[in-house]
Amino acid sequence: MAEGRRAPCAGDYVTARVPVAAPEDTAERVRTRLTAEAYDSVAEVAVLDGPEFAGLVSIESLLRASAGSQLREIMERDGPPISPDVSDEVAASVIAERGGTSLPVVDSAGRFMGLIPPRGMLEVLLEEHEEDLARIGGFLAGTGRAHQAAEESVRRRLRHRLPWLLVGLVGAMASAVLIGSFERTLDDNVVLALFVPAVVYMADAVGTQTEAILIRGLAVGVTIKDVFKREVATGAITGALVGLAFVPFVLIGWSELDVAIAVGLALFASCSIATLVAMALPWAFQRLGRDPAFGSGPVATVIQDLASIAIYLAIAIPLAA
Repeated sequence: MAEGRRAPCAGDYVTARVPVAAPEDTAERVRTRLTAEAYDSVAEVAVLDGPEFAGLVSIESLLRASAGSQLREIMERDGPPISPDVSDEVAASVIAERGGTSLPVVDSAGRFMGLIPPRGMLEVLLEEHEEDLARIGGFLAGTGRAHQAAEESVRRRLRHRLPWLLVGLVGAMASAVLIGSFERTLDDNVVLALFVPAVVYMADAVGTQTEAILIRGLAVGVTIKDVFKREVATGAITGALVGLAFVPFVLIGWSELDVAIAVGLALFASCSIATLVAMALPWAFQRLGRDPAFGSGPVATVIQDLASIAIYLAIAIPLAA
């Protein structure tokens, strides 16, 4: 939304050109009145008790009612009216929840202002639906940007993605240099090198799950405080369980107790740290006004990989010495 531009609200869609009647009016009288005047919408008749809204009578109920039935007998009270300052998305959602009936709007003093016809909110519902899908996917904040991302040229796609992937490439180079610095030690104890991919993969997998949850949450207003404790606990418990499950595998396959303990501890530590990294980066990207889905994934992978390798080697080499 452009700076200074007012957000759409319910008042933008309200119309006062709707049939109104008093609770004591009969169905026959109101039906006659409908044919004598022009309205923007006749889906419902607004029943007013003085200036205040009392209820709605659907056109179907009005046509079925006997001539002498009073509107107080056939009107429906599906819920309270809304303020004109309510956002258009909220108004559309309320209309959908109430089965597609018109939505009454009243001012701050409770005086009836008019109805929002359901057909006028179809476009709002469609746009909100597309925006929610984009947000659930965790990649964009609105439908316009979602369409742009889907339809943009190959050149723009590369411009959006390549810089972050190049960061990942630098991280891969750094990982190679880090492992290379321990080349002699790994040559003397080759079994240590076998489990580097496992530690790196599990940390990435745990981090990816946390990152996906947080990006989707941030897009719909969830704060990092809402998920921090539970995600940290989940990452730590996941790391502990994965580490415990991996220890007997190493013992059975290679009969190396020291290596098994090192792998288990490294999995616990790297999964815990990966969870923290996966929460910190999307939050940081959002604070900077950048799309967290494009950049946080590659950057998180780089940090998680380097941290996992460093943790594993720092634990494994002293134990295996």
